[in-house]
Amino acid sequence: MTINRRLALALAAGALLAGSALSAGATDVTPLRAAIDGPQRGAANVARDGARHPYETLEFWGLKPGQTVIEVTPGGGYWTEILAPYAKATGGTYVAGVTDLANPKVSEGGRKARADFEAKYADKAVYGQIRYANFGAVSGPLGAPNSADLVITARNIHNYMVNPGMLDKVMADFHAVLKPGGVLAIEEHRANPGQQKPDVGDGYVEVATVVAAAEKAGFKLAGQSEINANPKDTKDHPFGVWTLPPTKRTAPGGQPANPAFDRSKYDAIGESDRMTLRFVKPA
Repeated sequence: MTINRRLALALAAGALLAGSALSAGATDVTPLRAAIDGPQRGAANVARDGARHPYETLEFWGLKPGQTVIEVTPGGGYWTEILAPYAKATGGTYVAGVTDLANPKVSEGGRKARADFEAKYADKAVYGQIRYANFGAVSGPLGAPNSADLVITARNIHNYMVNPGMLDKVMADFHAVLKPGGVLAIEEHRANPGQQKPDVGDGYVEVATVVAAAEKAGFKLAGQSEINANPKDTKDHPFGVWTLPPTKRTAPGGQPANPAFDRSKYDAIGESDRMTLRFVKPA
């Protein structure tokens, strides 16, 4: 049986069971389980579930059937593999905010990365009709005003802070596209209070920084979770957060890997300590 066929059967069964649960007054979670457990997910991503807690995280953020979900800067697609099939199964829409092709300054590497991403998730039988939005430091709106139910950005805030003014710009973009009552979901490497570096060069950001930026854009903090906390993370690694899994850097960025670097300490830590936040656009 093909992956497409197995996934379709799993999601259909999930939707059927969820419908029965809804008629009994229960919460619809079965299609999400089906998407997380589906054969469309890559082995490397599945191996990270113990650190990223996809079910608990999406439940905390309030993912529901039929929603329009925008994921901004989806990277390699850890969440795409879950959210796109889930949207397809529940009558929702998954939108990926990716490299801004309208920006003439975007590198060829950036354009290729977007093309590769679109090709990877082109199978409509598995992922449905994924929509794409240009996203970047000078991009236009992510969609029509007040059109999205949920905007997700995971492990990206530190990147937005490198370009002066970009964090304020993207927060305003998130606020504009969300419906009143819509949710902004953020996961980010967490710096200890008072220890955020001025250039965020190690990848760690303080919770207060994220909250201040979101509130400046008009959001209200609606919840914080320790789902993705890691108390073993000492946050003092030689190559920043990228010393840890999954990147496992052994030399400064742009330099060849150092085969003599002892990784044992960092592999034992695991993935970073992360904040998991939920903001709401007031009605």
